[in-house]
Amino acid sequence: MSFGAIADDLTGATDLASRINRAGRQVVLSFGLPRKKLPPADAVVVATKSRMLPPHEACDIALQSARFLSELGIAQLYFKYCSTFDSTEKGNIGPVIETLLECTGSALTLACPSYPAYARTVYQGHLFVGDRLISESSMRNHPLTPMTDPDLVRFLGRQCRLPVGLLALKDVDAGAAHVEALMAQQAAAGRRVLIADAVLDRHIDTLAEACGGLGLVTGGAPLGGALAARGPAAMAGKCAIKMERDGSAALLSGSCSAMTLVQIGKAVNAIPSRLLDPLRLVEHGKQELAAILDWAIDKSRNGDFLIYSSADPQAVNGVQSCLGREAAGNLLEDAFAEIAAGLAGAGVRKFVVAGGETSGAVVRALGIQTLAFGEELDPGVPWTYSLDPEGFTLALKSGNFGGPDFFLRAVAN
Repeated sequence: MSFGAIADDLTGATDLASRINRAGRQVVLSFGLPRKKLPPADAVVVATKSRMLPPHEACDIALQSARFLSELGIAQLYFKYCSTFDSTEKGNIGPVIETLLECTGSALTLACPSYPAYARTVYQGHLFVGDRLISESSMRNHPLTPMTDPDLVRFLGRQCRLPVGLLALKDVDAGAAHVEALMAQQAAAGRRVLIADAVLDRHIDTLAEACGGLGLVTGGAPLGGALAARGPAAMAGKCAIKMERDGSAALLSGSCSAMTLVQIGKAVNAIPSRLLDPLRLVEHGKQELAAILDWAIDKSRNGDFLIYSSADPQAVNGVQSCLGREAAGNLLEDAFAEIAAGLAGAGVRKFVVAGGETSGAVVRALGIQTLAFGEELDPGVPWTYSLDPEGFTLALKSGNFGGPDFFLRAVAN
């Protein structure tokens, strides 16, 4: 096996695995460490739920995952995080990178979250969303990981004990050989982590070519996919499992990203929809949750349906002020988990989920451990089929991913 990856959330893991699958490599995704032996594959992605954990817990999870992948004989380890660099000033991206540098014995690594297809780019070490600095985008008001500093060298430097430097665009444009030589110089000078500029797909390809000899590389799904594609393909073709997508789809959305709000706005006029209101959950408790589940089971007998807690930043801030940020998040995750388990008990086998934390809650509630991959519903959002246990079809979407009609396309497939 040539390639192993650790992702700090579930939707990011499925995005990366989808890109590896698209490159003609067989990939298996495991939610945490697997319960049983994995099927043969060219690449394994371990999805964790470490993004919002205390840094020491996230580092422990990353270390356990890295050791597991090392036992599989991987040639290169990749740490995948979001293209919007989702983390707080305390971590967890920096602390995990340092932990993995020590674990792999790597002298230096790159950090490149760029995702040109979604207009997430890095220039002069600054992260952009479209033509705006990330600090001027909707991510500035993210309820969990507000991004108010676009300078990734500075931002990551506050998370790291090791020195952080920059691999500028002019050096990436000079080609892979130049980048390799420059990385060697930086390592000799004591630099251990370099933020890499990339604004186009060809920059991602150049970085992948230059990083082939590194034991650890970090960044977004595009760089991870490009690295995996460069490795040898040991398996013959993609996973041959047929993705069954018949039956009613449960659309569950806990994401509050700007794009997800647009997607919900289009869906509620075409699909039976119901709001999961955290304040009502607190006021009415199990009675409110039971009512929503009864409604969903009834709708599932006749077609697709949507349950969403997604709301605009002002409404989210109001709920968090009332309940507390962590309590509000846990309340909704637990509610979505209970709804998913109840729907599965009623025979629902097709789930489309928006939001990394919500996806994690749903996957755990369904007891899913490993996934195989099919075609993409939207870039970065593949259809997946559960291998352990068998029988569930899922599309797990990062909040910002998908076009405005994502939910409508999901039920049309």
